[in-house]
Amino acid sequence: MKNEIKNKLDFWLNSKVVEDADKKKIQQLLQEDTAELEDAFYKDLEFGTGGLRGVMGVGTNRMNKYTVGIATQGLANYLKLQFPKQSIKAVIDYDSRINSKYFADVSASVLSANGIEVFVFDDIRPTPQLSFALRELKCKAGIVITASHNPKEYNGYKVYWEDGGQLVSPHDVNIINEVKKIKSYDDVKFDADRSLIKTIGSEIDELYYKALLSVSINPEVIANNNALKIVYTPLHGTGYKILPEALKRYGYKNVILVKEQSIPDGNFPTVVSPNPEEIEGMAMALDLAKETQADLVMATDPDGDRLGVGYRDKNGEYILLNGNQTAAILTYYILENYHKLNRLNNNLMIVKTIVTSDILKNIADYYGVKTFEVLTGFKYIADIILRYEGKYKFLCGGEESYGFLIGDFVRDKDAVVTACMFAETTSWANSMGKNISDILEEIAVKFGLYREELLSVTKKGQSGMQEISSMMEEFRNNVPESVCGIKVKKLLDYKQLTNKNLQTQKTENIDLPSSNVVQYLLEDGSKITMRPSGTEPKIKFYISVKAQISKTEEYKRTFDSLGIKIQNIIEELLIVEL
Repeated sequence: MKNEIKNKLDFWLNSKVVEDADKKKIQQLLQEDTAELEDAFYKDLEFGTGGLRGVMGVGTNRMNKYTVGIATQGLANYLKLQFPKQSIKAVIDYDSRINSKYFADVSASVLSANGIEVFVFDDIRPTPQLSFALRELKCKAGIVITASHNPKEYNGYKVYWEDGGQLVSPHDVNIINEVKKIKSYDDVKFDADRSLIKTIGSEIDELYYKALLSVSINPEVIANNNALKIVYTPLHGTGYKILPEALKRYGYKNVILVKEQSIPDGNFPTVVSPNPEEIEGMAMALDLAKETQADLVMATDPDGDRLGVGYRDKNGEYILLNGNQTAAILTYYILENYHKLNRLNNNLMIVKTIVTSDILKNIADYYGVKTFEVLTGFKYIADIILRYEGKYKFLCGGEESYGFLIGDFVRDKDAVVTACMFAETTSWANSMGKNISDILEEIAVKFGLYREELLSVTKKGQSGMQEISSMMEEFRNNVPESVCGIKVKKLLDYKQLTNKNLQTQKTENIDLPSSNVVQYLLEDGSKITMRPSGTEPKIKFYISVKAQISKTEEYKRTFDSLGIKIQNIIEELLIVEL
């Protein structure tokens, strides 16, 4: 066992704060599973694109009372440095995961012990409501306890700043530095000042519902086409109360819940993974939709910020949309109707990430709307909204991983407003005698037919992290001349912040924060992107291909051919490497 790990073990075993039960678990692992123990202590949990996230248990690389406590103490120290002699307020939200309520209480205890007034939701709420409440209550920071769609062994801790967005530079790095200054858990103030902890609930819900209704574009269309039958599952998470009520207030009364999955439960007993991106996560909702002949089927992840959606097509078949398709449909609906209502101007913007379909920019360009492109992670979208506040009005934005936002009253992805607006979009299509398939075909003819696929490869533990690092360097330093006979035109290295034309050897700078992402641009417009996940032990590959069609009848054949092209790219470039 490395000396660094031994020192961390001694740190835990000699701390007066670490409870005897946890010390006993460490001693047991020393006897039974040193590999597990090393994985639990070989590094400290760090803030990534999704904050602090990890498997629950003892160890510096685990989610537990002590890692949450030290993170919160570091946050408290930083807040007091940033806002000296000011009254500081914070808000805390949590999801249905195992220990989420407990970690929320630990966080509230530490903040209050540091003299910070804390608002805590009375029960689980979707993550976007944390962002909303933070802004409404004029807090300096917020914490949400969630691990999103990760397996049940995980939990997480995300910090939000006073604008309502997740931490970005320099605050994320500065808080990490404050955490690193804490040399002992004995330095964490765990003893709560209960007089500073206050409960919030329905009053915030009502304000949130009002804000949701403010972004509706065509309430009269909803009124005339509100008979949509919508099947919804919260996947045992936070959306079970809020999202159905939000749809009801939009005008949709026929919302059918998947009862078995409407019970909040951090064990997620009906799914292997509570992820609306995966068809397995949508299976029960699809079965109920078929049984009830529903028009739409929706699912949210446990913290209610990402939406999976499907629809019944003209043949009665259910089609599940990916995140890029959902984003394209919503962006088209919003901009087309802004155009029809004469609400377009030069001060409107959308935001997308570098791995989200370029069709969003094509749509925005057509309507004269500014597009900003950012790194993966919704915190960067929130940062653009803040940076250009007063200059550009944010209409919508999203990322391919099923995260989308409409309006700026929340500064994170929001499955609730996305669900409401998708229902409205469906009503709009129906009012013209169309359905979502027609809208997808219409978009393809106008703006190009894009098809994207994500391939994720899991590499667990310390050795896995090293393997992912080696793979990234291989893709960065050994660029193929061509892929499937198509020349690689450009290499975008977001770590070095360089955009290199491989034919002219000319290099331009990329004006974004540094991130370990490599992107190949091919001569035919195809795009291949590689990046390690910021929240899971995975390396992700994003493949995007495109074609032009002149009529809707060409859609299916061309879409299928693009699928074959993606598989050929995966087989030639990726499978061999993996």
